[in-house]
Amino acid sequence: MKTLFALPPTPVIPVVGREAGFPVRRVFCVGRNYAEHAREMGRDPDREPPFFFTKWAETVMPGGGEITYPRQTKNYHFELEMVVAIDGAGQDLDEEAAARIVFGYAVGLDMTRRDLQAAAKDLARPWDFAKNVEQSAPVGAITPAAETGPFDRAAMELKVNGTTRQRGDIADMIWPVAPMLSLLSRFYRLEPGDLVMTGTPAGVGAVVPGDVIEATIAGLTPLAVRITQPSSPDGA
Repeated sequence: MKTLFALPPTPVIPVVGREAGFPVRRVFCVGRNYAEHAREMGRDPDREPPFFFTKWAETVMPGGGEITYPRQTKNYHFELEMVVAIDGAGQDLDEEAAARIVFGYAVGLDMTRRDLQAAAKDLARPWDFAKNVEQSAPVGAITPAAETGPFDRAAMELKVNGTTRQRGDIADMIWPVAPMLSLLSRFYRLEPGDLVMTGTPAGVGAVVPGDVIEATIAGLTPLAVRITQPSSPDGA
């Protein structure tokens, strides 16, 4: 059957040491998974079940590079995150089974229109305008879990124009990867191609066109992004 229009191509993320890439199916994000970030956002960091939101697969920018400053915001924030790539399937998984479906790990950014997020919170509305933004999920090359071994401690750092803005360790996550995936699998059947962005440490902040973001997590491929000018209203 012929179709009326072409769908956007599926983002494919490079995989360290392999010719084949990782095609993205869905993107899940975990909110407030680092205590200090929860505090800087005005929340109580006491351990509670994590909440999730989603970003379109089309928001993924494999390997980073240039991303456009989006419209309708004056406060576009970076959030450094470890990204978990899934290559198995399952629902209602226990923690051991959840750990087995992890394919690998990558450095990622959850870029956020913070002013729109704040407005949505005040009105008890969804965060879609803040989070589902074109090019807002740059993700670096995935390192297979078979090569990292147990990956529950690694230093994180994000620099803007050479100045450190975020620093932390994935060991500081309130909810580590296995219990996080186990809980998520109660609500969705996890499938190959899914990505899970695991939360950000304290220090989030705004960027403007021309800024260069350098994001690192020890043991993973670094990610670099340059913010470019927003497009004009006519798309030029």
